[in-house]
Parts: sequence; C-alpha cells; structure tokens
Amino acid sequence: MIEPISDTSKTTENILIEGYRKMAVSKKMRQVSLLTQAVQKMAQSRLRQQYPRMSRREEKLRLASLWLPKETMVASFNWDPDREGY
Repeated sequence: MIEPISDTSKTTENILIEGYRKMAVSKKMRQVSLLTQAVQKMAQSRLRQQYPRMSRREEKLRLASLWLPKETMVASFNWDPDREGY
C-alpha cells in the first residue's frame, strides 16, 4: 500500500485524532457540514469559470452532477452529465 503524502507529523496527527475522538458528535457533524460547504463553494467557483454564462438552474444541476450518479441526474432532473458536461 502506498503511504499518503502528508505535511503533518505523526505526533500532530495523533493529537488531532485523539481530539476528534473526544469531540462531541454534534460538533463533529458541524465540522463535516462546514467542510462539505467549502468543497461545494470550490466546485461552484470552478464551474463558474468553466461555464461563465450558465443560468442559476444550470449551475445547481452541474454542481449536483458532481455528487449524484448519472442515473439519478437523468431520472430526477432529465440532465445527462455525459451530454451536458459536469
């Protein structure tokens, strides 16, 4: 197995892991939510650069297509990411 590249020392990583173990579930869920929002904002930024004239609806569909399976996008929104692009 290839070891992931990290700029975090093993000691610091162990302190972080222990901190996460002690953290209340509600706080962990809040952290996950904030990280998810940050990832979505970065994806939106990329999409806006790639498709500067897209409508708000198209932006939402393109963003959803990054997370949802193609079958769901087609069945729910009649949006084929292979045809429309991600």
